[in-house]
Amino acid sequence: MARAVVLTAGMVAEATGGRLVRGDRTHVFAGVSIDTRTLGPGTLFVALRGDRFDAHAFLADAVRAGAAGLLVDTAPDAMDATLVIVVDDTLVALQALAGAVRRASGARVVAITGSAGKTTTKEVTADLLGSAGLRVHRTRGNLNNHIGLPLSLIELAAGFDVSVVELGMNHAGEIRTLVAIADPDVRVWTNVGDAHVGHFGSREAVADAKAEILEHAGPSTVVVANADDPLVMTRVRAHGVRALTFGEAPAADVRATTVVDRGFDGVDAHIASGDETADVHVPLPGRANLSNVLAAIAAVGACGVSLARVVPGVAALRPVARRGSSHALATGVRVIDDSYNASPAAVDAALATLAATPATGRRVAVIGEMLELGSLSDALHEACGRAAAAAGVSLLIAVGGAPVDALVRGAMAGGLPAGAIHRFTDSDDAAEAIGRLVVSGDVVLVKGSRGTRTDRVADRLLAVA
Repeated sequence: MARAVVLTAGMVAEATGGRLVRGDRTHVFAGVSIDTRTLGPGTLFVALRGDRFDAHAFLADAVRAGAAGLLVDTAPDAMDATLVIVVDDTLVALQALAGAVRRASGARVVAITGSAGKTTTKEVTADLLGSAGLRVHRTRGNLNNHIGLPLSLIELAAGFDVSVVELGMNHAGEIRTLVAIADPDVRVWTNVGDAHVGHFGSREAVADAKAEILEHAGPSTVVVANADDPLVMTRVRAHGVRALTFGEAPAADVRATTVVDRGFDGVDAHIASGDETADVHVPLPGRANLSNVLAAIAAVGACGVSLARVVPGVAALRPVARRGSSHALATGVRVIDDSYNASPAAVDAALATLAATPATGRRVAVIGEMLELGSLSDALHEACGRAAAAAGVSLLIAVGGAPVDALVRGAMAGGLPAGAIHRFTDSDDAAEAIGRLVVSGDVVLVKGSRGTRTDRVADRLLAVA
């Protein structure tokens, strides 16, 4: 039974193992913040220490901004009127507080990880649960790491039926930490790809790190796993966990058949889940998003919501901003803004979706450099260049550093003429030129890692929408 949690000073001190050295145990905090620039009145300010900062230097700023209490590892000398809780380690304390709120709230927690599709699957799962009448909490933006996740879970104090959270990682061990904090009832693993492969050396090593989401799953825990991904399923079987599978594989528990891919206009499919079936139109772009929706339907089913109750919600879905959103410009150009982030697998999927999209003019791809690929960077960029040529791209705009040269080589090796390729070192230069390169009827895909800032190219195009 979901319930609100009162964040008293005494509760915080007990949950974090801290000492209330100043103030009243019965004082109630309005919320928790780690940022003096955004905290509101009545908030508990948690002073974190990092490699390049120490928030203990900003305690006075926090008090001036309205903080009602300070969670610190060293009590300040001044500020006699401010409530102070002292702990050994403020980050550990923040995580412990999140776990305490999560348990006390009674909310079910759905946690999602994977190399691609995490945020979309999170948003779809939350939307479908909400359409079924549940009070749904979801992580905002990209709060999916060892700091963002605790801050997100503390929001459960407001009272929710279910929380849908995202678990991100760059290195081994990080998912293990996040799972321990969230203690999820439903654990969703979307796929394994090449994102962050530079930190691991191989997709198999990425899969092993993602498989931490399976650790210590109890008898009542439901693992939602991608039946179409052999790297996922091999590890699910090895861990012996209770799995609810999704995909197009014949054995999938939530399965799509008779799939019609309309590219960035969506996907039609017949979906079977247990004894239920439905014909649906998924208004999200491409087959990869069909997989995300199947994962969400499985997760929602694990929360006790039937397929029939969520079918109307599927029809009402819309792409998350910068994750495949479509924009028709006054110039007759159609822009697909998928600029939020990119990995080789995600670029391949986006190109396949572009190939399936009806177009009266050319298919144009703006592809930015993909980061954190390590020694595999050149080979993976070259493969994406070949994929662009195979997808029928008529004009390729390549943006970034040296690895993008491999992208260009791959596109030319795949048959794209040199004259159809424009190479830019940074996104500002590409944005400056993009208006002269596209014409009415073109469908323009914009895709790249966040650090490459291909969003600037999309924004330049959208400025004339």
